[in-house]
Amino acid sequence: MSEPVRRRLGVVLANLGTPDAPTVPAVRRFLREFLADSRVIEIPRPVWWVILNAFILPFRPGRVAKLYQSIWEREGDSPMRRILKEQCAKLQQQLTASMPAVDVIVVPGMSYGNPSMASAMDGLLAQGVEQVVVLPLFPQFSATSTAPVYDAIARWQATQRNLPSVVIIKDYYKHPIYIAALAVSIQSHRQQNGSAEKLLFSFHGIPQPYADKGDPYPERCRETAARVAAALNLPDDAWACSFQSRFGKQEWIKPYTDVLLESWAKQGTASVQVVCPAFSADCLETLEEIAGENCEAFLHAGGKAYEYIAALNARPDHIALMSALVRPHLEAFQAN
Repeated sequence: MSEPVRRRLGVVLANLGTPDAPTVPAVRRFLREFLADSRVIEIPRPVWWVILNAFILPFRPGRVAKLYQSIWEREGDSPMRRILKEQCAKLQQQLTASMPAVDVIVVPGMSYGNPSMASAMDGLLAQGVEQVVVLPLFPQFSATSTAPVYDAIARWQATQRNLPSVVIIKDYYKHPIYIAALAVSIQSHRQQNGSAEKLLFSFHGIPQPYADKGDPYPERCRETAARVAAALNLPDDAWACSFQSRFGKQEWIKPYTDVLLESWAKQGTASVQVVCPAFSADCLETLEEIAGENCEAFLHAGGKAYEYIAALNARPDHIALMSALVRPHLEAFQAN
């Protein structure tokens, strides 16, 4: 008598995306896909099409490609994609050990670039998976980052006849394991390198009009920062929350990271440590913008010491968080 086929459950770890290579053509393809998304840029489509194709795509990819070249790894991949694959492998190992009665398959997916969300879902279906948990690795929900994952899943579903069960986890900005993992990562850095006068929680920014329309992202960021500061027992004057990576001329949510750092330096703050809790993996915005560009700005304005605290990446406590987030849904699938 043959043994019953083991049930297979799927997990997609989703991140924003990255070019396929640090070259101008690859960066142009990536930026075209990314900046054409109306979730990211809400300017009326005909107007934005002209701006994107006449003023941005002919020029910006060259500059951005040089930035990617500065962080591209010797193994031939971007840090974000390499870390995402590592996160998938470690999460699958942990879930396999904790859920021995089923086969859990964890795959990477990206909103823009490769591997795409559609290819991730196609791959799971090809392996016989009919229940999927999607975990967007954006701790603080935003319509500019998390919502494109929902959109990508919806577009893929529209092409399918036999649909799987899909659960998408919205966010986890105040989850106790997430807050603890951030606090421990900061403590570990300080144990090895000493403490700075100020700790800055720098989050990726969004335009202020997006927040005015109801995007909950800014308040989620501020609550994350406040909870971590409380876990570290930091006095109010020892830390701050700011927003980076603004693009274009419109107002973005404030305070701006670069402006705040320069202000601190000019006011006499000698040392700063910066952590970026919105990023689940180190990428261009952390390794080049924060660890490089903003470091130079702070030192040039009179600061003496500047340190970037790495993202949680594939740390064991980060993988434990992912497991805690997806396991209840997987167990519910398993019980049905």
